[in-house]
Amino acid sequence: MEELKHECGVAMVRLLKPLEYYHQKYGNWMYGLNKLYLLMEKQHNRGQEGAGLACVKLEASAGEEYMFRERAIGTGAITEIFSSVHDHYKDIPKDKLKDPCFAKEHLPFAGELYMGHLRYSTTGKSGISFIHPFLRRNNWRAKNLALCGNFNLTNVQDVFHEITSIGQHPRLYSDTYIMLEQMGHRLDREVERLYQQSEKEGLKGMDITHAIEDQVDMANVLKRCVPAWDGGFVICGLTGSGESFSVRDPWGIRPAFYYADDEIVVLASERPVIQTAMNVRADQVTELNRGEALIIGKNGQLRTSQIVEPERLSACSFERIYFSRGSDVDIYRERKQLGKNLVHPILQSVDYDTNNTVFSFIPNTAEVAYFGLQEGLNDYLNTKKKEWIAGRNSWMDERELEKILSMRVRAEKVAIKDIKLRTFIAEGNTRDDLAAHVYDVTYGSIKRGVDNLVVIDDSIVRGTTLKQSIIGILDRLGPRKIIIVSSSPQVRYPDYYGIDMSRMNEFIAFRAAIALLEDREQVGLIHEVYKKAKTQDSEPGEVMVNYVKEIYAPFTDEEISAKMVDLLTPEGTNAKVEIVYQTLEGLHDACPNHPGDWYFSGDYPTPGGVRMVNKAFIHFMEDEYLHKNGVFIMKN
Repeated sequence: MEELKHECGVAMVRLLKPLEYYHQKYGNWMYGLNKLYLLMEKQHNRGQEGAGLACVKLEASAGEEYMFRERAIGTGAITEIFSSVHDHYKDIPKDKLKDPCFAKEHLPFAGELYMGHLRYSTTGKSGISFIHPFLRRNNWRAKNLALCGNFNLTNVQDVFHEITSIGQHPRLYSDTYIMLEQMGHRLDREVERLYQQSEKEGLKGMDITHAIEDQVDMANVLKRCVPAWDGGFVICGLTGSGESFSVRDPWGIRPAFYYADDEIVVLASERPVIQTAMNVRADQVTELNRGEALIIGKNGQLRTSQIVEPERLSACSFERIYFSRGSDVDIYRERKQLGKNLVHPILQSVDYDTNNTVFSFIPNTAEVAYFGLQEGLNDYLNTKKKEWIAGRNSWMDERELEKILSMRVRAEKVAIKDIKLRTFIAEGNTRDDLAAHVYDVTYGSIKRGVDNLVVIDDSIVRGTTLKQSIIGILDRLGPRKIIIVSSSPQVRYPDYYGIDMSRMNEFIAFRAAIALLEDREQVGLIHEVYKKAKTQDSEPGEVMVNYVKEIYAPFTDEEISAKMVDLLTPEGTNAKVEIVYQTLEGLHDACPNHPGDWYFSGDYPTPGGVRMVNKAFIHFMEDEYLHKNGVFIMKN
């Protein structure tokens, strides 16, 4: 019901044939550019703040540009950057524009290597200067580098110190710029290694240049950089000499998939995007492995290289619950199973009274889990029908049989989002008043004072929308009881690997736990956790402990959910309200191949994550809690 900011999206296209080939076969030399557009547009959900693309043209003559870039900010950035590309062609005569040889020689963005990025900031930094791809230019083609990624580093300060200690000077204190400078430096060293090797072999002039460009090995560059990165990442890059690459973090936190045939190689953050763009089956798309890089040389040869040894698999479960497109065959099945796994706790909540319970969903992203819930409820009712019929000692009359067979899941569309209102929502009280009308309710779908109303969501993180609008809107229908269901477990901890969830007090589960400690006069525990976190703040990340877990330890999940109800139920609500969450066991049962659950469990896969969660608690205490309680401190 409340939108989370997604992590970014990446897309890459490498054409393996000359532009004339695509013109002859597909009627357009822009085949690669069009595929990049489709890959990006199908991932639009992963970038609402900006987009950019880069292109490299192979075999450009000296004095001609061979590396191109377009970037734009805003929700319409994809359309804007591709419109800007096509603006270059608007004055070209049609016969020339259709000529792939003319395009290759004279037109910008008529190249063989393409890379696209969709940005969703998790740092609060905005503006065109923060839009990927980033470029590092040089008058040697092989030393030019374009970089983009779906990532967040938890140890960017360590990498910054490493590169500045050898004399480098990044223009911005930004993780992408720092990575660009780090990799650019290593790329320079790789080129210089090959230069010295070529001279020893007796090569001279352009023969050295050709030898370098033919032999640049991005695996060497990546192996000197990637081991220093703590976080979740898929980093993509192009060199001016024609190397392209993509590398995935060793924990497998962020996703990447690729497809290759004898014409093209494409890579994207989601599998169904590639399936749609290339019209291929799921089994034809390969997932990039943990710590692995996909590298395509200047000659078009594709290979994978293990850049860093895989760590414990921690593939992000939120990708499966919420972020990735539900059209993926496995994600669709997993989201349905998340819904099925909630059948019995929901039935307990309504006292197994299915006759007087209506089931629905908000928002649309929860629809697949809702289908799974329906299937599970139908399975339950069918089992009950069999039991009742088999348990009869005598023949049933037609009316009795009809009564049993007519038992069904009462499914209704009880709330419909009125998108138009969002445009006009203002600030303060005006915003709160309008927010209460963002959804239209379907009047008459509920028997007033009789029916329970079960509404499933994919996640409940902050609870703001529940309090400001959803519960009040649903209460207008007059249900006896409202059960809000989350297909994911309680989100208790921040994310530091690419999703915009970084502050402790954002989470309704955390606020509920703090409130319970205050209610039960256990405030001393809050201060004790603060002291422990402060004490280990200067310790190496490898030995750090997530002390924030102790805030939740005294309470059951049900106790925290009940306190959430107290905090989120608006004054004047007539219906009884309850919140039901997925369990961690239910999550892992539904998504067995994506065990990364740090948002829910606090088990961060990297040392940097543990360090950051303790820092987040320290900031909560020093910036909010201690001040609220009249304690003022001097911060370091």
